[in-house]
Amino acid sequence: MNGSVRKLSPSDFAFLWEECKRCFYLKIASGFQRPRNIMPKIFTVIDAEMKKCFEGLRTETIAPGMPSGVVEYSEKWVESRPISVPERSSSCFLRGKFDTVVKFDDGTYGVIDLKTSERKAEHVPLYSRQLHAYAIALENPAPGKLALGPISKLGLLVFDPAKFSNNGDGNAFLLGGLSWIEIPRNDNDFLRFLADVLSVLELPSPPGGSPSCEWCQYRDTSRRTSL
Repeated sequence: MNGSVRKLSPSDFAFLWEECKRCFYLKIASGFQRPRNIMPKIFTVIDAEMKKCFEGLRTETIAPGMPSGVVEYSEKWVESRPISVPERSSSCFLRGKFDTVVKFDDGTYGVIDLKTSERKAEHVPLYSRQLHAYAIALENPAPGKLALGPISKLGLLVFDPAKFSNNGDGNAFLLGGLSWIEIPRNDNDFLRFLADVLSVLELPSPPGGSPSCEWCQYRDTSRRTSL
């Protein structure tokens, strides 16, 4: 719808957008969401414990190569003021919850996503969109929302489990490496991405589903068979 202001969630910018533009459109424009994926409890526990462990720590004690600073915030909601995107009739605002923010020794900030997985280069550009969204929301907050800036760095802190250890007294440990992946900030590329998103949302009806989207296949099969 032309002239509308869309609420966009940074968490949808990675896999939902890449997997199926139709499902993305239906969620944002029509409020019709896919059934929610259930994350295995182990990943939820690891994520929560990582945040608890890192709170207040110097970055030098966490992973090699991280810029010097202190972990200052975890799991805070952010919301941007409306963002105008060149060549689009509609606009958007960004709302979501970041993982972690570091305050660097030079007074700037960094937005960090925590991941539990092996490093996959093809996923880095997808996570970059989320991190850019949080950075822009923090620097351009809606009235009364969390404001931080400038955001000088974006990155991923990746825990790659590699070993299970049992100390013999009924306690066990999951061991692995921590690595820092810095993501260059490029707001122009992110605005071009938002323009692509809004161009889809401005369509009068949903685009075609992805051939690999299982949810679209299920819906289409249900319609054909009248189930």
